[in-house]
Amino acid sequence: MRYAPPPLVLPKIHRDDDSKLSILIVGAGLGGLGAAIALLLAGHAVRILESASQISEVGAGIQVLPNSSRVLISWGLEERLARLATRPKRVNMLGWKGNALSSMDFHDYEEECGTPFWDFHRANLHACLLERARELGASVEVNSRVVDVRVVKEGERATVVLADGREEEADLVVGADGIFSKCRDVFLGREDPPVLTGDLAYRLLLNTREMMKDPELKGFVEDPQVNYWLGPLAHAVNYVLRGGELFNMVLLVPDDMPAGATTLEGNVEEMRALYKDWDPRIPKLLALCESVYKWRLCIRPGLDTSWSNPSGTFTLLGDSVHATLPYLASGAGMSLEDAAVLGLCFSRVKSKSLAEKKHALRVYEKCRRSRTEAVVQRGNMQQYLYHLHDGKEQEERDATLRAFGDAEESKKSSGVWDSGKYETGSDPLAWRRGGVGTWLLTYDCAEDVEQNWHLEESSGDGATRAHL
Repeated sequence: MRYAPPPLVLPKIHRDDDSKLSILIVGAGLGGLGAAIALLLAGHAVRILESASQISEVGAGIQVLPNSSRVLISWGLEERLARLATRPKRVNMLGWKGNALSSMDFHDYEEECGTPFWDFHRANLHACLLERARELGASVEVNSRVVDVRVVKEGERATVVLADGREEEADLVVGADGIFSKCRDVFLGREDPPVLTGDLAYRLLLNTREMMKDPELKGFVEDPQVNYWLGPLAHAVNYVLRGGELFNMVLLVPDDMPAGATTLEGNVEEMRALYKDWDPRIPKLLALCESVYKWRLCIRPGLDTSWSNPSGTFTLLGDSVHATLPYLASGAGMSLEDAAVLGLCFSRVKSKSLAEKKHALRVYEKCRRSRTEAVVQRGNMQQYLYHLHDGKEQEERDATLRAFGDAEESKKSSGVWDSGKYETGSDPLAWRRGGVGTWLLTYDCAEDVEQNWHLEESSGDGATRAHL
């Protein structure tokens, strides 16, 4: 892994009307708000259309890896986010009975990456992004469900059609409306539902007061770390939020939800029964849970077509293009990176011309396509690795985890990286240098845009370069 210097905080570009684009962003989730921030910093005018009646975020915890915290810091959010973040010391991989398999020192990796590992309550991260977008000048309109996007005015602009009959025109429309994206369907001209993965997630938040009364549980709060338990067809993850006030747990199990459902209230007793024979600390934690929701896990492997329409007036971003399993903790991170790259590309345009818009969108896709597809594929691999039944394959996985852990310890003491007989990239603890950490965690959006901007200028054909 290479050392990456701390990111620069981007200044806001000030433009005259000849080069300031009017941009409509569909969706006020993490990706949509990130796109608003990045495009506002690039000097353009941004409106966000949100279908819900109010701006809010559901869910519980979210892990932000160094590649994602690099983006957030570049947007001027370091001070306000650092106050809300937990900075776990390490991640621990455990067998389903609680036996230690391997670990990774987050703080050691922060020095190499140049930016931190952060854990947030998702609502806190979302609120900070919304605040930043508004202070930069974004307008946010609720009750604005998009049903169509049309190219108008000789292909120079696009019109967004809303469910209530309103029509809004812009130089560029960005579809950031999530995994169940209407914009994707409109873009393709057909329905294109996400792909089922066979898994669902129970997500729950525990108040830590009761945990602190139990000697076996209070260590989770007093010494914040991220823990993964790997078991047959299932795994579990937990970490601390809000300075130790809340404890986030995610339980990943086979999907038993009825056809067409995406989120349902879960049965606490059924959830507990699935983990009754696991590490005794897990049933203890689940005994503190009074209610829970379960979420069907789907993916979007990518788009066969370009991410943008031929006129350069409509593009897609985030989960609408490349939703992934959460098993690499990188779904939201890829959306934030998309947003950052889109903003950096449009910071370079000098006019409203179609040629410049198309160039910026080609570079955006060059930077993002192969990287996000690789993340989706690796998330699928993690599903397989995390859910092995006890037996030969599970024993080989655990041996690989230990071997890469030993290689990490040797690297610390000797400075030499030696994975022995194991191929780099095969570490089941994917964030380490033996997994995908060397290309996942050190990614720099600005560096990628700089390189691809000039490659695109020289090639001019818009072909997507294989880049991670």
